[in-house]
Amino acid sequence: MAVLRERPYSRFNFEVDIGGGDTASIEAGFSEVEGLGLEVEVIEYRAGNAPTNMPMKISGLAKVPDITLKRGVIGSLGLYEWIDQARAGLPDAARNVTIKLKSEDRQTIVMTWKLVRARPMTYHGPQLSASTNDVAIEELVLSCEDLVIE
Repeated sequence: MAVLRERPYSRFNFEVDIGGGDTASIEAGFSEVEGLGLEVEVIEYRAGNAPTNMPMKISGLAKVPDITLKRGVIGSLGLYEWIDQARAGLPDAARNVTIKLKSEDRQTIVMTWKLVRARPMTYHGPQLSASTNDVAIEELVLSCEDLVIE
């Protein structure tokens, strides 16, 4: 699904599906996604009778870092209810989350990141201050088992 071109895509046209298929409602309107990535640990091994003094490098466990979703506070309890499911240990707290980057025409999906069996692990409410006019932002930190890029 990735669409190759000569110049990079801008990062401000994207949609997030937190497992319900809804990407158009105000509840799906996230302003930031942080932490998309993948890491493969390297195991070093050297036998005592190896002909060189350098260890072999062996691929180890793959890990996905925590992903942070941010959005303006809109009076919805959906994110809290999801982390409450995880807190209660409910099996449906694990969801497949999809993040799609769109081209400048906002129609073409140019790259997709799928967070496999993602579950919320931290919820942060907004920082409130009477001396600023910033938007109140809430954030949800997700832990997932795998990341698939298309």
